[in-house]
Amino acid sequence: MSVLRAANLRVELGNGDAIIDSVDLELQPGEILGLVGESGSGKTTTALSIFGYNAAPQKLTAGEIELAGKELRTKREFQQARGNLVSYVPQNPGTALNPALRIGDAVLDMVRERKKDQNASALLERVGLPPGREFARRYPHQLSGGQQQRVCIAASLAPNPAVLVLDEPTTGLDVVTQDRILKELLRLRDEEHVAMLYITHDLAVVAQIATQIAVMYAGHIVEQGPAAEILYRPRHPYTRGLMAATPDHLRPRALEAMPGTAVGVGERPPGCPFAPRCPQRQPHCERELPPPEQIDPRHYVRCYEWRNTPAVGWTAFVPKAPTAGATPLMTVEGLGAEYRTGGERVTAAKDVSFQVESHGCVALVGESGSGKTTIARAIAGLHAPSRGQILLDGERLEPLARKRTVKQRRRIQIVFQNPTEALNPRHSVADEIARPARLLRGLGGRAAAAEVERLLEAVRLPARIARRYPRELSGGERQRVAIARALAADPALLVCDEITSALDVSVQAVVLELLRELRREFGLSVIFISHDLGVVATIAEQVLVLNEGVICERGPTAEVLGSPQDPYTQRLLDAAPSLSAAISTSNAVAAG
Repeated sequence: MSVLRAANLRVELGNGDAIIDSVDLELQPGEILGLVGESGSGKTTTALSIFGYNAAPQKLTAGEIELAGKELRTKREFQQARGNLVSYVPQNPGTALNPALRIGDAVLDMVRERKKDQNASALLERVGLPPGREFARRYPHQLSGGQQQRVCIAASLAPNPAVLVLDEPTTGLDVVTQDRILKELLRLRDEEHVAMLYITHDLAVVAQIATQIAVMYAGHIVEQGPAAEILYRPRHPYTRGLMAATPDHLRPRALEAMPGTAVGVGERPPGCPFAPRCPQRQPHCERELPPPEQIDPRHYVRCYEWRNTPAVGWTAFVPKAPTAGATPLMTVEGLGAEYRTGGERVTAAKDVSFQVESHGCVALVGESGSGKTTIARAIAGLHAPSRGQILLDGERLEPLARKRTVKQRRRIQIVFQNPTEALNPRHSVADEIARPARLLRGLGGRAAAAEVERLLEAVRLPARIARRYPRELSGGERQRVAIARALAADPALLVCDEITSALDVSVQAVVLELLRELRREFGLSVIFISHDLGVVATIAEQVLVLNEGVICERGPTAEVLGSPQDPYTQRLLDAAPSLSAAISTSNAVAAG
């Protein structure tokens, strides 16, 4: 019997525009259904509909929802199902957990209301956390991000629900922590037969754990079926586009960025919503929405031209070879960095030395807390090193940016991980980009305005964006504005700190291609910080692997990722999700 059956779901806004429409999902005990798509595709709305959560002006106007054989119709029936039949694991555990509540009490809160006799330590141990009263008495701020996420999973599993819904549970986590979470979910699936709906924009992650995959675009399920079949041969051109845009550290390749952007609610065309971006579109695609067509017993696709969808190409990425004897643009010598927390002094970086050659790209990789961001901030002059020195064109830089010359500040620019926090919400895009051009380059009003127009074109944004504010832009657009703002200073070195970690794979591919083009056009050097080894494999010529603030391995990217020597590097590579490995497994399954 299905533990989840959702049929013909439609959620509308107050004006009648559909957020999701004709959505069908089915989940069996012990299955993991991966719900995949770009931001705005309707994934979270679909998940919340299963809970009966549709905050005004959203309203569920059609469809049937059945959990563990019980059809839910009324508000009271949905309330009774929450926790008992279906539980939710949010994307950000830091905001989901009560900071004033010990984690043992947070977990037990899920069962106290249902008068079930449970032990907090046993529930925490169930998700691989240390048993015992000492750990259960900790507060959320005393845990790592991965531990916080497992506490959320433990709390959601406490009442033994029929279905566990996980909404981007590993986004932003480093590969080792992510691997621990995914392995724990697989154990729960295999040993306890927990059924899960796993929401993500990352096909490489969902390929590791899903038994079924449903791909959403513009509020519709465009392809759905067994994971092995979809990975072996995607039939919808959008599914293929997602796979072609997904980086892979085992088989580095040139990424294919899908043209255009996803259509929003109220902007969807009358026919297939993907038609404006689709290379296979025909006139009838733009007139009528394709119905779901059955390919195999459990494989459906919503596309008229699915038979013509080509296989995913794997053109190898060939990094630029280092220039022998080239004068380095930047040299970092014996860098040490510390910070204080709770009255204690913590070493973030110890004796870090490396060079960045002109027009080159060096990647810093490692787990959260390995010192990557602290090193980046030290280079940008935002964190004073405790020892060592940083040289730019052979000239020693002052530790803090405010003591550096205007020319030195101009030549080093940093792009932060979260553009929403990095951009001033009260400044228009034009103001954000023009400011460094005026302050660091001395451009006048007209020259700065012309520079705004030039840089928006350089980062592939329309000129009309200049009049908008950050809140009016998508995440990918905000990140490109942040890059344009950094370029307005005419830098020689761009420090990119996890700039693609929260982006959809399609937008990520656009940003990575943009960086490659900007390096060619502007002659930029790049320090690229990331925990995503697939991304690093597609952009960097050199890589430094950091472990607790120390460089444990360095060298050409292809050599380090292809033949790691340090055990820590090997552990990172073993933990990193790989789409090509999942496809190889799927090929074997399909062939068998």
